[in-house]
Amino acid sequence: MGPGRPRMTMMLRRLRRVDCEPVEIELNGEAVLCDPAGVIVVPEHDLLVVSDLHLEKGAAFARRGMLLPPYDTAMTLALLESALERHRPKQVICLGDSFHDRHGAALMPAAFRETLTRLMAGRDWTWIAGNHDPEPPALIGGETRQERAVGGLVFRHEPTPAPRAGEIAGHLHPVARVSGGGRSTRGACFATDGSRLVMPSFGVTTGGLNVLDRAFHGLFRLEAAKAYVIGTSRIFAIGFAALARG
Repeated sequence: MGPGRPRMTMMLRRLRRVDCEPVEIELNGEAVLCDPAGVIVVPEHDLLVVSDLHLEKGAAFARRGMLLPPYDTAMTLALLESALERHRPKQVICLGDSFHDRHGAALMPAAFRETLTRLMAGRDWTWIAGNHDPEPPALIGGETRQERAVGGLVFRHEPTPAPRAGEIAGHLHPVARVSGGGRSTRGACFATDGSRLVMPSFGVTTGGLNVLDRAFHGLFRLEAAKAYVIGTSRIFAIGFAALARG
């Protein structure tokens, strides 16, 4: 099996999730749809939000002499295009770390740049600055902000340490582990307590951090915290108390 085959299989599985129904939650008075593709949609504002694309991660590693299969940008853009075609939003917010480093946009191959600018065309597109890409992406367009408020929601890359109603952030790449009957499974998830939400990472070569890790401590009211775990056929809402570590 070639080195790119597992990632190609993963992408095809994620594309098949288009038949899965989104799960609606309420966040600070706003209806938010958690989509199995790993994006959220806010229908009232015709808005789609995606986090941690990490475009050109493979190229960034190659510049440091560490070789990864060079498929990540093409696969991530294909998944993003699928989500945009399905929801057809007028507004898009990318919650930071859209590029794996500050050189990613400038050095992106022309074919990928053309795909991305085509997806952006006709849409109000906001790049939230991330720790990997703190500056506006070169040669791409769109607006770059540290955070953006829309209705009762505020969008930023890293969650603020103190409670903040309506905040939607990325950065932590939340995943959840469920154990039972001698078996366990682990999947990307939307983490929320109904007041704030941390989104899963979208890039196909990004890892994940268990929502029970100390990096999440203090972000949620534990009695209300749930992981909306993205499965192969649906999203499963599971309270933090029922999750496993690791």
